[in-house]
Amino acid sequence: MKFTFTILLFTLLFSSFNYTQTVQTQRYNPFSGTVVFSVEGGTTLASTDYSGLGVDYLGRLSIEYFFPARTKSGFGIRAFYNAGFLTGSDSNIDPHDFRTNISTIGAGVIFNLSVNDVAFPYFFAGIASLSFNPKGEGGVELPNNAANVYSTTEVNYLGELGARYPVTENLSVSLSFGLQISPNDWLDDKAIGVGNDMFFTAMGGISYSFLTEFDTDGDGVVDSKDMCANTPAGVKVDEFGCPFDSDKDGIPDYLDECSGTPQGAPVDKKGCPLDSDNDGVPDYTDLCPDTTPGVKVDEYGCPFDSDGDGVPDHLDRCPDTPYEIQVDKNGCPMDEDLDGVPDHLDQCPGTLPGVQVDENGCELVIAPPPPPVDPNQLILNSETSFEFNSAQLKPAAFPELDKMLEQMKKYPMSRWRIEGHTDNIGSEDGNIKMSQMRAESVLNYFVSRGIPQIRFEVAGMGSKSPIADNKTEEGRAKNRRVEIIRIDK
Repeated sequence: MKFTFTILLFTLLFSSFNYTQTVQTQRYNPFSGTVVFSVEGGTTLASTDYSGLGVDYLGRLSIEYFFPARTKSGFGIRAFYNAGFLTGSDSNIDPHDFRTNISTIGAGVIFNLSVNDVAFPYFFAGIASLSFNPKGEGGVELPNNAANVYSTTEVNYLGELGARYPVTENLSVSLSFGLQISPNDWLDDKAIGVGNDMFFTAMGGISYSFLTEFDTDGDGVVDSKDMCANTPAGVKVDEFGCPFDSDKDGIPDYLDECSGTPQGAPVDKKGCPLDSDNDGVPDYTDLCPDTTPGVKVDEYGCPFDSDGDGVPDHLDRCPDTPYEIQVDKNGCPMDEDLDGVPDHLDQCPGTLPGVQVDENGCELVIAPPPPPVDPNQLILNSETSFEFNSAQLKPAAFPELDKMLEQMKKYPMSRWRIEGHTDNIGSEDGNIKMSQMRAESVLNYFVSRGIPQIRFEVAGMGSKSPIADNKTEEGRAKNRRVEIIRIDK
């Protein structure tokens, strides 16, 4: 980690010296493209197993580089070193007080935003190596620390919100609030809580930015030589910093949407040849100069009639009418019975008004909708869902069970009752046993798909709740069933 920090520090220092010899383009964010050194100090607030409020102090040195940007926001990288103390107290813990020496070296990413000319908020997130040494009264190492129960070096994760306030072109002051999270619970030499240790920081400081010579409009020509200041970003300019006008139509290239305009052709403010009727054909080639706005025209500026039905396209609501089909004033095929099917396709002309028809113009017979399905109840027929005289489910039952499974997952707090039923053939004890086994087989299916067993009631009802006449085979078949019912509604 220290080697990485050294390399990053050297890279940023080299970048700052290199930038002093180059031209800096326009910055909407004043920290764009700069190297920033900061010195900060502040307080720490430890959140450990000690319940007492522990406030101590911390100092930090940092170096940042912000990547060049032409927006009000920008990203950068930061390397830093800080050192200080964490403290805490609790009369219920022995010892009652601790004070931990801490030092951190790390790096991360910083996002900077320009909201006005006064304040520049930022957010930082990073990773760091933390070294710590918990001590008690008199600076004596605490027991677990002295016994090397844990490592006093660990990787931490940290975040910070802050803002910078420029004082001069190079100097700014800062205020920040941060959080550093330990992956362990030993910052106070104790590991008795339910969570890991962490600490908060509140810091203020000063920063110095290394700035370079400005090219305010960012056109590559420094301000001292720029005869056309405030050229928009990205515009090509000549050696004097003025925009090019390649076709000499009086409109500079960066505003000219029609480069290469013929010489002498009148142009608008966008550098495009005038088109008085806005048909896309410039006036100097338009044979129909008074075309209605929005009308599609040919290469000579005259309206199209693409389908040749005698109605020009700009009035034609049916532009793809087949050849020689009779049309109305809107260019659409005639539909005498107004059923929505044109006469040349209508196999049932003379349909009465309001009658729904199919694609051939003939009356449409609409089947009634199926009866609604109750998603909170299912009846499984034993003949199709279980093997003969057995509690083993047939594959044919799985699709219906899966539909109920979706309801159970959709409403994870719902509760259900599974009842097995039989006809009255055989002994009642046997019927109750078979109905119970089949109900439990359904239960096991749901449990195997991830539904907790606690959400179910299971009952073997035997033959005592028929839904049909047990005197007929058809009635007995209906009575041999398993019902699944939602009971929490």
